Amino acid sequence: MSTDKPVVVYGVSGYTGRLICEYLRELGVPFVAAGRDSEKVRGVVEKIPGIETADYEIVGVENTSAAMAEAFDGARVICNTAGPFIKFGPEVVEAALQIGAHYTDTTGEQDWILAARDRWGDAFAAKELLLSPGIAHMYTTSEIAANIALEPGGYDTLDILVLWKGLPTYASTQTIFTILKADWYYLEQNKLVEWDHLSAFDVSVPGYHEQGVAVPWGGMSHPVWFQNDPRVSSVRAIGGVFERSVMNGVAETVKMFEEQIRPLEPDAQEEALANIAASLQAGMPPRENARINRSVDSVHASGPLGRSHVVIHGNSNYKQTGLLQAFAAFSLIQQRPNRVGFASGCQAFGYRELLGQLRGFGLVTEPVVTRI
Repeated sequence: MSTDKPVVVYGVSGYTGRLICEYLRELGVPFVAAGRDSEKVRGVVEKIPGIETADYEIVGVENTSAAMAEAFDGARVICNTAGPFIKFGPEVVEAALQIGAHYTDTTGEQDWILAARDRWGDAFAAKELLLSPGIAHMYTTSEIAANIALEPGGYDTLDILVLWKGLPTYASTQTIFTILKADWYYLEQNKLVEWDHLSAFDVSVPGYHEQGVAVPWGGMSHPVWFQNDPRVSSVRAIGGVFERSVMNGVAETVKMFEEQIRPLEPDAQEEALANIAASLQAGMPPRENARINRSVDSVHASGPLGRSHVVIHGNSNYKQTGLLQAFAAFSLIQQRPNRVGFASGCQAFGYRELLGQLRGFGLVTEPVVTRI
């Protein structure tokens, strides 16, 4: 088994995988739509608008590195959407490394990003390959805003807020509950410092009169991406959904986990969290509506003698993720990324280039920039 398609999207039976395939079709990129159950993958792919014009194949494959390396041999990029990534990701990364393919994923798990960096970063760099976990709206769009905020120079601290309207997908819900077991970190003077899991904040939302509630959301990607950036010494990133009642529920769930589930044995923890996650979101959510599903990415950069504030208003956060992944693959099959080995989306492809794609497809506004 092998493929002549340059891009593999793994986990297409889920919501985000479908969107990546949609944008690959729009970009004219041939792809393999893959997952553990080929019939589930087929059922999703055949509902993609305009799929009859796409060059694709459907593959069912076991979640083992050997099976995926055999099935995906010949591909140049693997886009992984099958989370929780700390649980299912290692096999996909190993397969990508074995066949000499770049690896991207949509993770929101800070512990997975750290593990991927430390375990495989050097190996991917040695093969001139990109290892980029976490290319997704909740991390990359705000990373774009952070880089714009840092442009003048003289700033050393980033304060990042990400909010969006809507509900998480099934896979995202599974991930949210998985990260409850992990340690979460922010960056303080170039050192990763552990968050208090019960932290929650009332936040001012740019463009809205009502305040929101945000949480560390597992630490998010930004403290890791900027840990070795000479421009930045401190990063705090928080996020959530606009609906206060949902976020209050998240805070209560974290409290319940700390009090009732953390004392359990690891297997019992995982079973309890999986049951709770499945009870909250067991199916595929409705397709996003730009009039309803909106996003706000707000970044304050500060230094001893100045401040900078950048806000990016957007819509359809899962579509943003789908486009970012598809463009990353589109770019990788044509040219070398700006950085190989472990790198963020902005480090690998350029934050202005990624912003241009989001703007070109009507998913974000021009950034609102204020400098003092």
